[in-house]
Amino acid sequence: MNRSGPVPLSSVTSTGPSTGTLFARLRDRFRAHPLAFDATLAFGALVCMIAGSFTDPHGSGTGPSFGDQVPDVTSVLIMVAGASALVLRRRYPFRVLCFTGTMSLFELVGDTRPATIAMSAVVALYTVASRTDRPTTWRVGLATMAALTAAAMAFGPTPWYAQENLGIIAWTGMAAAAGDAVRSRRAFVDAIRERAERAERTREEEAGRRVAEERLRIARDLHDVVAHHIALVNVQAGVAAHVMDKRPDQAKEALAHVREASRSALDELRATVGLLRQSGDPEAPTEPAPGLAVLDGLLDTFRKAGLPVALARAAGDKPLPATVDLAAYRIVQEALTNVRKHAGPDAKAEVSVVRVGRTVEITVLDNGTPRAASDPAPTGGHGLLGMRERVGAFGGTLTAAPRYGGGFRVQAILPVTSRTGEDT
Repeated sequence: MNRSGPVPLSSVTSTGPSTGTLFARLRDRFRAHPLAFDATLAFGALVCMIAGSFTDPHGSGTGPSFGDQVPDVTSVLIMVAGASALVLRRRYPFRVLCFTGTMSLFELVGDTRPATIAMSAVVALYTVASRTDRPTTWRVGLATMAALTAAAMAFGPTPWYAQENLGIIAWTGMAAAAGDAVRSRRAFVDAIRERAERAERTREEEAGRRVAEERLRIARDLHDVVAHHIALVNVQAGVAAHVMDKRPDQAKEALAHVREASRSALDELRATVGLLRQSGDPEAPTEPAPGLAVLDGLLDTFRKAGLPVALARAAGDKPLPATVDLAAYRIVQEALTNVRKHAGPDAKAEVSVVRVGRTVEITVLDNGTPRAASDPAPTGGHGLLGMRERVGAFGGTLTAAPRYGGGFRVQAILPVTSRTGEDT
C-alpha cells in the first residue's frame, strides 16, 4: 500500500523538452537559414493552393464541398511556378510579386474555375510591404488589389459581388497591413538598439573625457606644488649657502625653512598622487584639499622665504564650493611663486580675494623691477598656462599683464557656481 500520498501532476508529466523550447529552437534554426524557411513556406503555400483548388464553395446548399472539382494540369503547373518563386522572395521581392501577380492574373482570366493561385501573390505582397516604406506599400498594395480583383470580377464565372472576389480584396489588404506592421516593428526595435549603442558609445566617450580632465587637473596640481615648494627651497638654500660662514644662526633658520618646505611638498605630493590609487589600495589620502581657509599658512611660507605679502579679504565671506576654493588657492600659489622667481629680491606682493555677487575675484600684484622696453615680454611658461586652464574650466577669465611703472598683475574672476552645479 502506498502511504506517500497523492502523486503530483508534475511528476508524471513528460521530462522531454517543452513545446515552447521546440518552437524556440525551430525559430532560431530558421533565422539562421532563411532560405530553408522560405522553401518550407513555399511548400506550405503550394499544399494550401492545391487543397483549395479541390474545394467548391458552392458545391452544396449546406456549404462548400471537397472533391467536386479537380484542377487541370495547367492550373497545377501555374501553382507550382507561383509557389516556387516564393523561395526567392527575400532576394527579389518586387520581381517575385510581379511574377506571382502575373501567374494569378493568367489563371483568373483563363480558367472558368479559378484556383487559389492568388495565395502566392498575397505572400509576395506581404514580403514587399515588410521591406519597403509605407508609401510604396500603399501604392503596390492598391495596384495588386485592383488588378487581381478586377480580373476576378470581369472574367470569373461568379457575379462580380461574389465572396470569392471580395476575398481577394481582404487577403491582399491584410497582407499589405501585416507587412507594414512588421516593418514598423522592426524599425522600432532597430531604433531602440541604435539608441542603446549610441548611449553606450557616449558613455564611454564621456568616461574617457572625464579621465583626461582628471589627468590634466592632477598634472596642474603637481606642477603648482612642485614649482611652489622647489622655488622656496631654492631661495632658502641660496640664503643658507650665502650666510653659512658669517651668520650660522641665520643659515640654520634657512635650512629649517628648507626642511619645512620639503616636508610640506612631500605631504601635498602624497595627497595628490594618492588620487591615482585604486579604490582598494591602502593609505588613501584623508586630508581635505587645500583652499582659501589655509591661505594665511601659504602666505607665511612666502614671507619666510623673504617675500613680503599683504592680504586683503572681506571677513565673514561664505565658503566657496570645494572645486572653486581649490582653484583660487592654486592661482594665488602659482602667482606668488612667479613673483618670487621673476620679480627680483626686493619685490613685494599684495593679494586680495573679494567676492562680488556670484563671482570671486583673486588679484595678485607685485612691484617687481620695471622691465626695459627692449626686453622681450615674458612668455608665461607652464604657470600661466595652468592658471588659464584652471580658470577656463569654470568659465571664468584670467588677466595677466605688466603694470604701468613696473611689476605684474594677475587677476582671476571665477564664477561661484561651478559647471557641475555646485554652489553654496
